[in-house]
Amino acid sequence: MTQDGQFDSQFGGRFDDRSTAEANPFAAAEQVSATLSTLTDALLDGRTSRHPVASLDPRRGSSGSSERHPAAEELFGLPLAPNGPVHAAVDRLGTVVTAGTARPGTGAPVAERAVTALLARYGGGAVRGTTADRGTASAALFQLPVTGEIADPKLRPPFAPALAALAGGQQTRLPVELATGAGTEVRLVVPPGFHPVTSPDGPAGVSSRAVPPLGATPDGTPDGAAGHGADRAVAAAVDGLTGHLAEVAEELFSATGPGPRRDFAVITAALADVVHAAGAVYAGVCALEADGRTTEATLVVSLARHPLPITALATELATVRRHAEVWTVLLPAGPAAVLVEGRTVPVPGALAADGQRRWVVTSVVEAFVPLPDGASVLCVQLSTAQPEDWDLYTEAFAELLKSVQFGWDGTPGVPAPVPLPLPAEREAAVPLDHNPFAALADATAVPAAEDDPALRGTPVAVLPPDFNPFAAIADGPDRNEQGENKPDEEREAEREENEPDGDPALRGTPVRVPPPDFNPFAPETLPPLPGNEPEASPAGAPAVATDPFGTVVADEPSDPFGTTLASQRPPVPPPPSVPPRIPAQVDGPGHAPTDDEDGPDGDPALRGTPVRVPPPDFNPFAPETLPPLPGEAPDGTPDGTRSGADTPATPPMPEARPFG
Repeated sequence: MTQDGQFDSQFGGRFDDRSTAEANPFAAAEQVSATLSTLTDALLDGRTSRHPVASLDPRRGSSGSSERHPAAEELFGLPLAPNGPVHAAVDRLGTVVTAGTARPGTGAPVAERAVTALLARYGGGAVRGTTADRGTASAALFQLPVTGEIADPKLRPPFAPALAALAGGQQTRLPVELATGAGTEVRLVVPPGFHPVTSPDGPAGVSSRAVPPLGATPDGTPDGAAGHGADRAVAAAVDGLTGHLAEVAEELFSATGPGPRRDFAVITAALADVVHAAGAVYAGVCALEADGRTTEATLVVSLARHPLPITALATELATVRRHAEVWTVLLPAGPAAVLVEGRTVPVPGALAADGQRRWVVTSVVEAFVPLPDGASVLCVQLSTAQPEDWDLYTEAFAELLKSVQFGWDGTPGVPAPVPLPLPAEREAAVPLDHNPFAALADATAVPAAEDDPALRGTPVAVLPPDFNPFAAIADGPDRNEQGENKPDEEREAEREENEPDGDPALRGTPVRVPPPDFNPFAPETLPPLPGNEPEASPAGAPAVATDPFGTVVADEPSDPFGTTLASQRPPVPPPPSVPPRIPAQVDGPGHAPTDDEDGPDGDPALRGTPVRVPPPDFNPFAPETLPPLPGEAPDGTPDGTRSGADTPATPPMPEARPFG
């Protein structure tokens, strides 16, 4: 996905769309950065005068360590806007830039007047081989501004060590206290290696330098207003921008003729209104010489309204820009989000030397620092087309972020206003009282009382607070299938049929509720299978020994483990193929249960299969009494005669020891 498409899907459109400023307040500044990258690639060449690499950090001493950054009091002690310039060069420090939320300026356009003044200064002629109508030039004539697109993820630059060091945490500084009404102000230091293309006087109405005192010329024309036909603020802003761009062009192309100077000054002047509309307070280009080769970079500093906190802002950036790497860092001015990504910017054919449109891949680092007012964000971004110098520029960028200082009057910021629709959109706008669900209203709906507009819509019956959805429904007019009322006799017959005992509360399907002591797991008495009826035991038959576990039988010797005595009973038959029939409990010998008998005493709760529960002292491993041996009398004597006192007692049988 391109950057345009990425912004369209998330933030609502391109920079030229009026909704973009509110949806993505950083898109306009990013477009300015892409446009400056196009200019550096098209206009800066081998004839350009360049600074040494050391100009990126003039505070670095011979030992290689940088001096401390100036304190906030030192930066805010400089006489800058609104009573001085927007940015000013300070010896052995760099360019101090200031921006405030209370100084938006008048917004008057100055680009056309500045271009006209520069063409008159350089003697006219074609700019990059292009001649404009009526002798003027505009940004659209050079197919500017341009919008960058997301580059291939493989071309994304790494998160440099200088940027990662910002995440280590450091002591933060409180904002400088400003006078009430001053809003929020930002001050930072830009390395002297950058050439600003924005005027130090700022746009019209931003600083006092853009509104000089009214003087008189020898011919009686006010100073600065001659030939402009504008107010003093616009005239002063045009004069300041024209002189500044001519000076920057002299610095960059001091070894060439007037042609390259004119081209650079006129094209950058044509972008003045675009830069100001993007909220940029500083925009500059850097031309350096490193190890015998040339290298360029661009820098843009802007303010935008964005109420999200830093964590939400970083999350939004990481979600929308999936090909970028986003970190949350801590600066002396407070927390910030730093983004690193690769972008491709177009070079229009009107600016290219060969007239062919081409693309340039740039490495971009962008920082977002929320202001103390909670409604504004400082956006600083640097881009370069030389990836081999990425570490060089990121070190300078990290030092620039460390120099950021805030001033605040303690008043919270105001969110950005919602833009009004265009005149054409106002005519087709939907009225405030429009009801999109009016077409769905019932034709038989009762109109609102006295035609109150606030009551228009579909009537809805609101339930009372004490409504019980489980309460019985009150009697109402019953209707048959044809929608007619039923006769009273038919309704009474249906009511008597559906309502037991005539009680309206008992209408419905009767359900038998089980008693409180109901046991759903109690077994029921099964009817006897055909041919499997139990036989009545004969009278006087001995009861079968109780053996609930089936481990001991009556004719088994007293050897529970089968280790000393051999079994004296026939082989055990195979298990039955059908479940055995367990006889029901009987009241006495010879009593057989009947089908109409529920249980003892006719109790339905005792229905089921009787089970003999062993006593609490039952021992399933105790040996049972062995049957008498063949030839031995039941009383224990060999001949069956009872032993008397003179008969010697039979010695007891030896104790069975199954383990020896």
